[in-house]
Order: sequence, then C-alpha cells, then structure tokens
Amino acid sequence: MVSSSRVVLRLLGAVLALKVALPAQAASPEAWAAHQTEVLSKCSAASGLKHAALVGALVEYDDSVGYTAALIAGTYPQPHMKNQPGRSLCLFDKRSRTAHAAPADDLK
Repeated sequence: MVSSSRVVLRLLGAVLALKVALPAQAASPEAWAAHQTEVLSKCSAASGLKHAALVGALVEYDDSVGYTAALIAGTYPQPHMKNQPGRSLCLFDKRSRTAHAAPADDLK
C-alpha cells in the first residue's frame, strides 16, 4: 500500500509537469489593444449614435461567457431627435466578432 504522503507528492508532481508542459495563453498587450479597437469600432457602429464614444471601461467577461460589454454615448442622428444625447449598451461576441446594441439611456 502506498502512503498518503507519497500519493500527494505524485499528484503534485503531475500538476507541476502539466503546468510546465502547457504554456500560458495570455494575450499580448498588442492583442488587447487590437481587441479594444475592434470592440469600440463595431459597438460604435451598432449603437447608431453620432460621435459615439466609450463611457468608462470595457467589461470583459471570461471566455466561458464569450462577451465584452461596452457602454457607448453619443447623440441621436435622427432629425426629430435634434442631436439629443443618448447611450447604448453593446455586447460584443468574441466568437463571431459581432456587436449587438440596445438603447440604454437610463444607465448612469
């Protein structure tokens, strides 16, 4: 029979071996900058607002969810809206690389 301390040591060794064998998949600063640029571009377009700009920071959900959220502010382009300020909440799908926006004027 193998002692429990030996089992623990073997398990720890296996975990360490896996950590060394599988390199981390962290994104580079350049990749994050490109992602942010793409999200802002596509969310600004999806919002339909003129002079669209990010409010605050992007909200990055983990990869199991697969979305980045952005609050976009600008002005409504329709003549009857007379350039009133507006906000739009955008969800950027990381898998399909598409943006979907909905009016969010009540968000502060």
